[in-house]
Amino acid sequence: MTCALTLAAAAPRVAATASPLAAASSSRRRRLGATTTDAAAAAVRRRRPARRRAAAAAAAAASDDDDSHYYSGDARGPNAVEDVVELYLARARATAADSDPSSIVDPDDDGPPRGRGKGRVYLIGTGPGDPGLLTLKAFHLMQTADVVLYDRLVAPAILDMVHADARMLYVGKQAGFHTRTQDEIEAMLLGFAEVGATVVRLKGGDPLVFGRGGEEMEALMARGHALSIVPGVTAAAGVGSELGIPLTHRGAATSVRLLTGHLREGAAKEAASGEGNAVADPIDFAVTAADLDTTLVVYMGLGTLPSLAGKLIASGFPPETPAVAVERGTTPRERRVFSALGELPDAVLECELKSPTLIIIGKTVALSPWWPRKAGEKAAEGGGTFVLQEGLAEEDTAAWFERDGATVRKLRAMGNAERKAAAAGGESAR
Repeated sequence: MTCALTLAAAAPRVAATASPLAAASSSRRRRLGATTTDAAAAAVRRRRPARRRAAAAAAAAASDDDDSHYYSGDARGPNAVEDVVELYLARARATAADSDPSSIVDPDDDGPPRGRGKGRVYLIGTGPGDPGLLTLKAFHLMQTADVVLYDRLVAPAILDMVHADARMLYVGKQAGFHTRTQDEIEAMLLGFAEVGATVVRLKGGDPLVFGRGGEEMEALMARGHALSIVPGVTAAAGVGSELGIPLTHRGAATSVRLLTGHLREGAAKEAASGEGNAVADPIDFAVTAADLDTTLVVYMGLGTLPSLAGKLIASGFPPETPAVAVERGTTPRERRVFSALGELPDAVLECELKSPTLIIIGKTVALSPWWPRKAGEKAAEGGGTFVLQEGLAEEDTAAWFERDGATVRKLRAMGNAERKAAAAGGESAR
């Protein structure tokens, strides 16, 4: 079977006509012996965000996010962490006329006492991908950074908003390939903080929800470094709200559980030895933690979805429980598969969804305006239905940054003013 392509937009079943915002979604439909609702025609609007760096404009406009220069091999910097910090120091000395030289430590000196460096680190959540969901606080801090360490899930449209003088370093991780190990990332944060740099650590979603931000926080606190954590919209909230899926709903879901589809390497061994927590199998844990009045949201769960769905059904979940898998949620490249729980693994496989994909399971999924069947309607006997929809369910907010450029410039100017004031304060202190 193949996932047939239909260039049409799925109309919300809760409205007589598609709203201007909702009409931006196109759908691909695969019918398996059942009837779906009619689709309403609509155009997909995809506006590229304004590009700040002129050198990258042509290449970025002609390529997907996957090909962005932000994720190239050169973006990670030198292999050795010590060389990365030294390169930063060399560049800082080259521009010392515009900064406070006393804030940079000479590598030949011992530097500030351990744990008493003047640097500061900000762990910042950038949301699920839509640049319109970035907080004003996050944007403001992105204008004050000396160094920015960013993950793979931080969109190029968001990285474009970092001020031009910041040193950008890619430390992202993908399935089967890690640009940097977690130990290296923590060593980089410590190294930059100890030489007095203002470090912004950008993470997708919220930094403390399946983002390993807590580990980085512990490493910095253990050395006495000042840090602040800036919350971001986690994928469960961003994707759920975008699609009109209440994570909790009176009479349908009294709770929501956020789960991971896989554990870190070595977690099972630690659980067996008593060194880590007691969770050795994320699927077994998800099933024992689930009930029919709970909305389950699974991060990083594509690989274990067949096992999860089978065990949930074996534990008492009806096979027709509403579910959805959403790839690249809240971005123009979003793809979402609505299906019954029992059919979801095959539907995801047939439609070739890839990471990052968020999975939501529970009765509230059927409340979405994009759910393909009317309330109470069931698939035809002997067959099921899944629907693959492509494109944003809402307006592409990248256009806002073109329309409201004056606001963005004003916020950037505020950041620049803060940096100059801090430099002036350091000069007067001497």
